[in-house]
Amino acid sequence: IGHFLRKSSLDELPQLWNVLLGQMSLVGPRPIQENEIAKYDGAFRMYQMVPPGITGLWQVSGRNNTSYRERVQLDTYYVRNWSIWIDLYILIRTIRTVFFQEGAY
Repeated sequence: IGHFLRKSSLDELPQLWNVLLGQMSLVGPRPIQENEIAKYDGAFRMYQMVPPGITGLWQVSGRNNTSYRERVQLDTYYVRNWSIWIDLYILIRTIRTVFFQEGAY
């Protein structure tokens, strides 16, 4: 069951509660784990400028087929260039990515 939940991204559904509480956004960089902060160097400050999101640019740009460096670059691009249109693009692509399970574990 766990593999199915992960592959279909249904394991992310509890995070909708965090969105309703205002702790997260639907779209934005994924939350950074405390033990990963050092890997982000100066980009960590960029991540702190926006609330973390359930889905983001790197999730719809290859998901687990992207390197760590590419993920940071995509998230940094998102923060610098944020617009409602980018969020809408990401939300539409997220539906496709989840439906076709592109780049999932």
